[in-house]
Amino acid sequence: MYKVLLVDNEKRMLDLLALYLKPHHYTCQKAQDAQEALAYIEKETFDIVLLDIMMPDMDGWELCQEIRKISEVPIIMVTARDQKDDVVKGLMLGADDYITKPFNEDELLARIKALLRRQKPVNHIKINGLLWDGDRYELSYQSRPIKLTPKEFMVLGHLMKHPNQVFTRERLIELIWGFDSDTEGRTVDSHVRNMREKIKQAGFPVENYFKTVWGIGYKWLEES
Repeated sequence: MYKVLLVDNEKRMLDLLALYLKPHHYTCQKAQDAQEALAYIEKETFDIVLLDIMMPDMDGWELCQEIRKISEVPIIMVTARDQKDDVVKGLMLGADDYITKPFNEDELLARIKALLRRQKPVNHIKINGLLWDGDRYELSYQSRPIKLTPKEFMVLGHLMKHPNQVFTRERLIELIWGFDSDTEGRTVDSHVRNMREKIKQAGFPVENYFKTVWGIGYKWLEES
């Protein structure tokens, strides 16, 4: 099931989009302004964003730029503005696709599916000599292996795949342990503590990258 962020200042349009998407196994989160949308993106992981342009305070073009500063999530602009210059502007600012209102439901679904198909899984991440290898299920620093438990490996990989994005303990439990898990936040803290110590002992400056956001959760910085 894919998770979609819907951004539109009109509640009716948000409800309509959710009505279209939910039967096709998309989970929808709704935001009625840019600040609300950014707050969701900073705390949660989405597979795709459907973004209106005409919104008060911060329009969709500005919001698209702000999203691109913290995330590479695919963005489809959904708007009544159909001028060629508007389309080009949206794509230049970081949107991946553009569809105009009123839109055909099947076309919207097809565009979403096409974008999701192009999102290749990231299985190798290398930062300053630290290599997370999702194919071999191995973590190493300067070619020397670091032994992590499966859950530690998965938590680290998820944070590294989404740099600068804060994940709450609850969200990490959902992603790594599953929605039905009885795991508590202190279990996440324990895994993080052990993982940091192992990476630190290997010689990698983990404190420059792996950050605790007090009272919220954890994030991995793209650059130290």
